[in-house]
Amino acid sequence: MGKLKIGSVVLDNQVILAPMAGVTDLPFRLLCRRAGAGLVCMEMVSAKAIYYNNKNTEELLAIHPEEGPASLQLFGSDPRIIADMAKRIEERPFSLLDFNMGCPVPKVVNNGEGSALMKNPPLVREILSALVRAVDKPVTVKIRKGFDQAHCNAVEIAKIAEDCGVAAIAVHGRTREQYYSGRADWDTIRQVKQAVRIPVIGNGDVDSPRAAEEMLSLTGCDGVMIGRAAQGNPWIFRDTVRYLEEGILPDPPGRPEKKRTVLEHARLLVEYKGEYTAVREMRKHLAWYTAGMPHSARFRQAINAMETLEELTAGVEDIFG
Repeated sequence: MGKLKIGSVVLDNQVILAPMAGVTDLPFRLLCRRAGAGLVCMEMVSAKAIYYNNKNTEELLAIHPEEGPASLQLFGSDPRIIADMAKRIEERPFSLLDFNMGCPVPKVVNNGEGSALMKNPPLVREILSALVRAVDKPVTVKIRKGFDQAHCNAVEIAKIAEDCGVAAIAVHGRTREQYYSGRADWDTIRQVKQAVRIPVIGNGDVDSPRAAEEMLSLTGCDGVMIGRAAQGNPWIFRDTVRYLEEGILPDPPGRPEKKRTVLEHARLLVEYKGEYTAVREMRKHLAWYTAGMPHSARFRQAINAMETLEELTAGVEDIFG
């Protein structure tokens, strides 16, 4: 498995943590990077929120020295604000600047942002041209197959991105209409790869090392993004890299390793967000970490009542032994 070069940035490998709102915060990214992810992608940040100095945005922009290379993802629909805010934050220690055209949630789409932009190719060209001109760091973009099944224009948007000087493009093989349901259409990823010369990263249904290998083989894409399959399972990066490099599937982590990782995750959350927020945000992660384990249903009920790190640690010690 070769390294992946995006503009001036060379990644250790082709396996990338996808950006996920509410999931890929600094502690989770750090765990995935330590597990072997070649690139970690941050939660999407509103260009307008930076413009208006939104107090919650600073936390989203925080980057740990050990997690690099990191990709910072902006979203918005005003070319001038997007470009100006990209320039404002360029000195921060991210390696790539990504632009979001894939988010399907109504509050984003209804503002003409995220995947709604795929309905407006002229505006896409305006935004990406302004963004590439505004910053020296490589600009990438994340898109979907299309907005709906009647408008599958990923190839058209990818060509526009390449024309604007974008350094790489990630393609999620589902329409906005699908959200995350049904099967991802990997053939769309193949079509995009054949249509452009810049690196193409495939996204959608990469839920195992074998799936990563299959996507690379079937589509010819240059890298794979892993999203939901990494929730509660940062080891998927270690396993996927090993499988792609050596054809070996490592044994799954044992309970001691899982317990260490969970407690480290909680510690990092407390360090960066404080105990009150950390314990509450850890609840969803604990549900993912313990899915399928004996007594996990009872444990999930118990974690919703936990309010302190001490209570959380005791619960983790109990279920992992």
